[in-house]
Amino acid sequence: MKKILFLLACVVPIWLAAQKTDRRLEAKVKELLAGFHGQAGIYIHDLKRNRTVAINADTIFPTASMIKVPILTGIMNKLHRGELEYHQELVYKDSLLYAGVDILGSFKSGEKIELSKVMMLMLTMSDNTASLWLQSLAGGGVRINQLMDSLGLRVTRVNSRTPGREANRSEFGWGQTSPHEMATLMEKIVHGEVIDAATSAKMLRLLGRNYWDEEAISQVPSDVFVASKSGAVDATRNEVLFVNGKKGPYIFCICTKNNTDHSWKIDNEAWEVTRRISKLLWDELQ
Repeated sequence: MKKILFLLACVVPIWLAAQKTDRRLEAKVKELLAGFHGQAGIYIHDLKRNRTVAINADTIFPTASMIKVPILTGIMNKLHRGELEYHQELVYKDSLLYAGVDILGSFKSGEKIELSKVMMLMLTMSDNTASLWLQSLAGGGVRINQLMDSLGLRVTRVNSRTPGREANRSEFGWGQTSPHEMATLMEKIVHGEVIDAATSAKMLRLLGRNYWDEEAISQVPSDVFVASKSGAVDATRNEVLFVNGKKGPYIFCICTKNNTDHSWKIDNEAWEVTRRISKLLWDELQ
């Protein structure tokens, strides 16, 4: 027992020292967040220097469309198990329609489309009709939540159309997460730890085709690879991204809720804050 305690005394400090808070960067991020009219959570991981910034990083926020990264995980699990095929043909039905301005929702009932293209619509265009269809094909919210749990993610969950999560849906909407957990999921993809290395690599490529590039992504030079997913509803604006920077990669997640600015103009307060922090990270870490 004494030997075990001695080993723990030696190992634990090393583990704690492995990842340090970047106090200087943290102060600059807090300065940019000062006066924000809402609640914001931030998690940043400088992967080269293994330094982090965490501000309300374990607080639970609505995911909005960031829930599509867990849904992607569910679909990739089905592909890995051979229960779906990437290029298999699917048949769209009117019953799948989620009212809005989605591309898939403009299809006529009976039209055919490849699974891979439905996945593209979910991730690139953030098409909700495609996403809900994929959620169902992945085994539903219950199965996706089991996968999140298996990855050590305790609060990242699908709420919509998921038995037993009605109260969570009422509070958080389609899904919920924390900045730390959503950044962790992205980091696991980057490190090849979601399902297997080949699957993670495919996921990273798919997440590198985001149409919605006017917020955090806009502050990263166009010749740098970025994998990302954003999400927005009236009082929530979120974004998670992996930036393969020239001087070292980093991961950044910002989640917001209870925002007073519900506008959909480019100068929405949360989007402005996101751009400012993203620019800061590029300038400081590159």
